[in-house]
Amino acid sequence: MGELIYFEADAEAEEILKALRDNGACVILNLMNDDLKFRIVDELQPFIESTPDGKDDFTGKQTGRTGALIARSEASRELVMHLTITDLANQFLEPYTDKIQLHLTQIIDIRPGQGAQPRHRDRLAWGGYLPDEIEPQFNTLWALTDFTKENGATRVVPGSVSWPADRRALDEETVQATMPAGSVLLYSGSIIHGGGQNCSELNRTGINITYCLGWLRTEENQYLSCPPDIARELDHDLQEMLGYTMGTYALGYYSDPEGVNDINDLRPPEFVLGRSPRKNGNMAALITD
Repeated sequence: MGELIYFEADAEAEEILKALRDNGACVILNLMNDDLKFRIVDELQPFIESTPDGKDDFTGKQTGRTGALIARSEASRELVMHLTITDLANQFLEPYTDKIQLHLTQIIDIRPGQGAQPRHRDRLAWGGYLPDEIEPQFNTLWALTDFTKENGATRVVPGSVSWPADRRALDEETVQATMPAGSVLLYSGSIIHGGGQNCSELNRTGINITYCLGWLRTEENQYLSCPPDIARELDHDLQEMLGYTMGTYALGYYSDPEGVNDINDLRPPEFVLGRSPRKNGNMAALITD
C-alpha cells in the first residue's frame, strides 16, 4: 500500500509538488486559520442545510453538494485565492498551460449513513479524451470538520497516477486522508480516489476547490454560478481565476450582441466587467488597441 504524506503548513513547495507528482496526493496540516474557517461556515451553513441529497451513488444519496461558493461567500473567495495553494497550482500545471482557472467550488457534506463513493479519477470529466501525459487538474479538499476513518475521510490510492486506465484499485491499496479541521488534501486529476463511508453520527463537511488548465472547459460554469453583475465587484485576480480573461491568445473573446464596439467587435471578457484587460501580449490586449 502506498503512503499518504503529511506536511506542516510551512513545508517547502518543492517537497509538496514532488509528493503530488509521485503519489498524486498529500495533506497540508492546519493551513486554514480558525478565523477564516469560522467565517466560511457561518456564511455557508444556511446553504449547506438547505441543499438536497444527491440522486445517485456517485453524488451520494445522503450527501449534499453545494456550489456557487464565490457568489455566496466572501470568505470562500479568500480560500480560492490562498497564496500557498495558487502558487502550488500554477507550478503543478504550468507545463501544460499559460494560465490556470477555477474548475469548481463545492461544499461536500457527507451525512451519517452515506456509503463509500465509487473510486474514480476526476480527469474523466473530460471524457477520457486528454492524453495521459497531460495532467489537467490541481485539486483541494479543505476540512471544515475533522476528517476521520469513521465519518468518511476521503479515500485515495497513492501512486495510481501512473497506473494504466484499466487497472482497478483494491481496498488494501486505498488509504484514508484523515486530518483535523483546517487542513487540506491536495490531489491531482489523475489519482484514483473517492469519498469515504460515514459510519458516525456527525456530518463530514469539506470544501472542494479545484483548478484546471486555462484552455479546458470547467466543470462548474463560473459565468452562470458567478455572473458578471457579481463578478464585477471582485478583485481582478479572482475575476481572472473565474475565467473573465483570455485563456490564450485567441481563446475566450466575445462580441456584444447589442451592438458593434467602436474599436473592435472582438472583445476580451474583462469588458463585460467594465474594465480593460491587463497588457500581457495576448489577443486580449491587442484587440483593445
